[in-house]
Amino acid sequence: MSTPHDPYVRVRGARENNLRNVRVDIPRDTLTVFTGVSGSGKSSLAFGTIYAEAQRRYFESVAPYARRLIHQVGAPAVGEITGLPPAVSLEQRRSAPGARSSVGTVTTLSNSLRMLFSRAGTYPGGAERLDSDSFSPNTAVGACPRCHGLGRVHRTTEELLVPDPSLSIREGAIAAWPGAWQGKNLRDVLDALGHDVDRPWRDLDPADREWILFTDEQPVVTVHPVRDAGRIQRPYQGTYMSARHYVMHTFADTKSRALRTKAERFLTSEPCPVCGGSRLRPEAMAVTFAGRTIAELAGLPLTGLAEALTAAGGGDTARVLTTDLLARIETVTELGLGYLSLDRTAPTLSSGELQRLRLATQLRSGLFGVVYVLDEPSAGLHPADTESLLAVLGRLKEAGNTVFVVEHQMDVVRQADWLVDVGPLAGEHGGRVLHSGPPAGLADVEESATRRFLFDDAPAPAREVRAPSGWLRLHGVERHNVHGMDAAFPLGVFTAVTGVSGSGKSTLVGQVLADVLADRRTPDGAEQPPERSVPGCASAEGLEAVDRLVQVDQKPIGRTPRSNLATYTGLFDVVRKLFAGTGTARERGYRAGRFSFNVTGGRCETCQGEGFVSVELLFLPSTYAPCPDCHGARYNPETLEVTLRGLNIAQVLDLTVESAAGFFAGTPAAERSLRTLLDVGLGYLRLGQPATELSGGEAQRIKLAAELQRARRGHTLYLLDEPTTGLHPADVEVLMRQLHGLVDAGSTVVVVEHDMAVVAGADWVIDLGPGGGDRGGRIVAAGPPVDVARAEGSRTAGYLRAPLHLE
Repeated sequence: MSTPHDPYVRVRGARENNLRNVRVDIPRDTLTVFTGVSGSGKSSLAFGTIYAEAQRRYFESVAPYARRLIHQVGAPAVGEITGLPPAVSLEQRRSAPGARSSVGTVTTLSNSLRMLFSRAGTYPGGAERLDSDSFSPNTAVGACPRCHGLGRVHRTTEELLVPDPSLSIREGAIAAWPGAWQGKNLRDVLDALGHDVDRPWRDLDPADREWILFTDEQPVVTVHPVRDAGRIQRPYQGTYMSARHYVMHTFADTKSRALRTKAERFLTSEPCPVCGGSRLRPEAMAVTFAGRTIAELAGLPLTGLAEALTAAGGGDTARVLTTDLLARIETVTELGLGYLSLDRTAPTLSSGELQRLRLATQLRSGLFGVVYVLDEPSAGLHPADTESLLAVLGRLKEAGNTVFVVEHQMDVVRQADWLVDVGPLAGEHGGRVLHSGPPAGLADVEESATRRFLFDDAPAPAREVRAPSGWLRLHGVERHNVHGMDAAFPLGVFTAVTGVSGSGKSTLVGQVLADVLADRRTPDGAEQPPERSVPGCASAEGLEAVDRLVQVDQKPIGRTPRSNLATYTGLFDVVRKLFAGTGTARERGYRAGRFSFNVTGGRCETCQGEGFVSVELLFLPSTYAPCPDCHGARYNPETLEVTLRGLNIAQVLDLTVESAAGFFAGTPAAERSLRTLLDVGLGYLRLGQPATELSGGEAQRIKLAAELQRARRGHTLYLLDEPTTGLHPADVEVLMRQLHGLVDAGSTVVVVEHDMAVVAGADWVIDLGPGGGDRGGRIVAAGPPVDVARAEGSRTAGYLRAPLHLE
């Protein structure tokens, strides 16, 4: 029987996602960790049920009209939750933040710094005191009018847009133009405007070349396409867009990383000539504090900013504002982020860094009696930084709060007061609470996948270290905090790049190495010389040994529910062709397109293939309900009448990968996709599971599966940035088998990694450091794991000795 002061959060009948009528009691005022394999249901319990219900109850107290302005997750599928205080959620957000978002804006530290300059800055004689908004590059009164507060200007030249002037426009002289139909359309529009698209570019009139590449005009003209044999194309109204306009528009507005990267190749970036990169108007830059401008202070690492403010002194106003700033900076540096500067843009931060910045902000809020629900706060943390994280979580608890953490890092699990283990496996094979109690009690739960990793200390089986088949060498690497580094990556082996947060790992691997390999061909497709100058470093050699680069990250495979597992892997194309080949479909003249829910014809038009409809509730927020016509099936009745081995298209999309493997046995094209998905441990996902429901770890493994099903072509180098983030140790074992299998097949794998078990199983380790930010950017040790574990001056070495069982 619960009371108003019940010390437990009691959950009864939780059925969210794959939870199976879960009943669990969790004590308040504790650090409770939720564990379980990926897809087991731990996030559904912590976030989808407990936090969602706390949020729903809070919104019940808000005026109905105001509720419309707040994003709500909806009521969870749960019978009852008692003893639940208000909750704050700190999730791993995987959406890309905007370029104007920075460390200063995320932590609100930039607001305090702007106030300091406004109220206590030193102004030139006769100058008026400025409002704090005048010191922000994100406001009209503060932003430099030339670069609009971005600090850099981008421009392009004829040489960049047309690298080979011997080609004609029809032959692709304008390399910056898009491919496929859009590029053909621009060529046809030029042709219709009277320009010669078949003469070599260098022979065109200079005035025409200037107009084609740089005009701001967008004339509309009737295009009469050339008719292909057996295909009639009707005239249409085509709009011209200059090459510069297309590149600038793509660079500024596209959500596609690939398109943005391509656009960048045709642009030069330089500091704004007006503000010099400060992003601010001259009147703001004329104000100083402690002899420095606000741009200079914002460019310092937080540790350096704290030193500058401590030494500044000043009057009462300055002292009050600097004291507050220093206290707020201290919480950020305590979480291992002292190497960041306030002007560091948010898109360059990892999801783990972003979450820790928000956690630092919460530490200063002074709230108590709250449930904090955190999603893997150790993500992206070197083991050396995990101890400070645990200290911060302990402070949140000591302040009178309850801390619920979804976590895979066993060092964090061992420090928990209470452990909720969900499983035993994923999807329909999970969804049960196997243990709820002190961590030691999990030792008696044999079916737990977590138990072995929490208590088993047996050494991993010995594995022979592979010998490199060659080397890829970078000389004079210069980017961010990496200055003048020479780095050598062995080919044909598994390499782990390690180091504390901010030491330069992602810069070296995810940026410089990736850019060097992506840029290793000339515009006409010919190989570059073996040693040459490349972006981000003075020279590189050994590039000719790599035929292909594959980067596998944790970004979503799609931004809408219309993108799913089947569409991303190409399996949906196979399924639709199979349905189009059935007798019923052939009789009715249904083609493969009929079985897509993204186009008119076969989909339900009431919901336009979404499966649900929005219900407007006047002053209440809109809610979603299953489509009244298709009841969530997404297709119209005529399409659902077509069956394949007794199942319609909606039922097939509802199959799990595991079930589909049996259903499509004997269909090679489908078997290949399904087998690779099973190999990376995703048998529990549904074929039609929306991309928006997938975790970062699941998205990464889907990308890996899509790559594994492709035929091998030459020597491939795979780059992965922290592939174990979001994965339970049992899932890490599955992933590592696949990655080592790629190496055994003749490829090269390079991973940025903090999991010491993964590092111990590598063939070669490159350890960066010794610290973060200005104290990093150097290779501290390189060699086989055993050698790096004994290296002096390496912060990784001590943590690597444990999985290698070295003294």
